Amino acid sequence: MKNNPDIVIRRAHQRDVAAVVQLFDDAIAWFVRIGNVGQWGSEPWSASPQRIERIARECALPEAWVAEKSSIGVCGAMVLGDAMPYVQPACQAELYVRMLIASRDKEARGSGRKLLEFADERAKAVGVNQLRVDCYGGGSGDLVRFYEACGYQPVTTFDVDGWPGQLLSRAI
Repeated sequence: MKNNPDIVIRRAHQRDVAAVVQLFDDAIAWFVRIGNVGQWGSEPWSASPQRIERIARECALPEAWVAEKSSIGVCGAMVLGDAMPYVQPACQAELYVRMLIASRDKEARGSGRKLLEFADERAKAVGVNQLRVDCYGGGSGDLVRFYEACGYQPVTTFDVDGWPGQLLSRAI
């Protein structure tokens, strides 16, 4: 699938926090509709001050990025950085996809893939040739398959307090 050429990627700012929280709210609503409450639960992120604060902290990081389309606004967000503390350390230098969220809006189609391709560019820019990401490893497995379709290979599974996770890696 070709990426949507009208989507641009830019650094995230504090003014993007509400839009990114809305992306999570929309994802939760969709998950509830399809019966996938295991990933992030069923409550909107906007109802949780802790989650809003988390997004505000993430948007302030130097490797926080948003995908934006003029007709719909912010349609994706990604944060790159160090590995999450709950996964095994990497054996080589890497860039870690700490957060990735994309809109379900048909006009935003391809924004998640475009952000992951941008992650490749950022990794090259900082001189590393490995990216890793973790995701929800339960449910239908669709999320794991999405990352595999983007060139990531499963590394290992893990569990965080009953939440099944999958760690994946991509050489660039």
